[in-house]
Amino acid sequence: MELQLIEVYAPENFNYQNDLLQNFSFTSYWISHENNEVHIRILVEKQGAEKILNYLEKAASDESSQFDAMLYSVKAYIPSKYHEKNTPNDNKDQFERASRLELYSVVETSSKINGSFSWYTLFAALVATVGVIQNSPALVLGANIIDPSIRPIMGVSFSSVLGEKKLIRQSITTAMYGLLIPITIAALFGYLFPLPINSNEFLAQTKVQLLDIVVAVSAGAAGAISFVKRSHGQLVGVMISLAVLPPAIVLGMMVGAAQWEDAIQPLLLLLININSILLSAILVFWVSGIKPVNWKDIQEAGTSRVNSLLFTGTIFLALIITVVLLRF
Repeated sequence: MELQLIEVYAPENFNYQNDLLQNFSFTSYWISHENNEVHIRILVEKQGAEKILNYLEKAASDESSQFDAMLYSVKAYIPSKYHEKNTPNDNKDQFERASRLELYSVVETSSKINGSFSWYTLFAALVATVGVIQNSPALVLGANIIDPSIRPIMGVSFSSVLGEKKLIRQSITTAMYGLLIPITIAALFGYLFPLPINSNEFLAQTKVQLLDIVVAVSAGAAGAISFVKRSHGQLVGVMISLAVLPPAIVLGMMVGAAQWEDAIQPLLLLLININSILLSAILVFWVSGIKPVNWKDIQEAGTSRVNSLLFTGTIFLALIITVVLLRF
């Protein structure tokens, strides 16, 4: 059982007893009054946090006084025999995941271009390029461990489900930037050195198969589930990076060597993998029940969700047809 702590600073006249404590599940709570405010701390199970946060979000928009709420992860909890507990049957059969606000905060932070993202992407690209040239699966795998490309890709799908246009643009920009770095570095290697045509790591990215779509869809779905559950999905991130970084490296090498016709295969593989990841992640986020709380935002999110599915689904079908035509 994973616990989280919701800390609230509300106006003194906030009727927390009737409006909050009686209507939601919690493990324990603590109340104090200071500076004309009521300080409420509620300990809840992870899957019960979102309903309380949604309620507080609506309450905050209605109150004229200051109304702040924060969410913390709890590593350990030792209850006394007097602790309060309220457990209405409102969380049974609910998909256990982190709250929408927590996930939004993670996406907003991780989808920004900063020094950390740039350096990790640069080093991952260098290691992956050397791994492809030397035909070293260990180096390619190691590069994917440090590659941060899962963050903006998941951000695009997540923000599409919520209809957050600004966050969509930010995530797409970061994802494109994260692809530009390895393609540019690989193009430089491809210009300076002969193509490693005897490397299995190189050749694996020059042949597109329908099974590659199955792998990419599975990687995207697993990555999305890991993200919404806020589990330590490092291995899932490696799986997604393996579907993105190696074809980007091989594409860059062929561009640098001016092998334009041969570059079609790794380009097609890269597009298939990215689109499959986006499509499966959008579906997972939708099924998991991630949506805004305000009616206007819900309408916009519904439109964005449908448009995103239509867009990625259409491209998905077009890419499958292209693969079939090239294979047969």
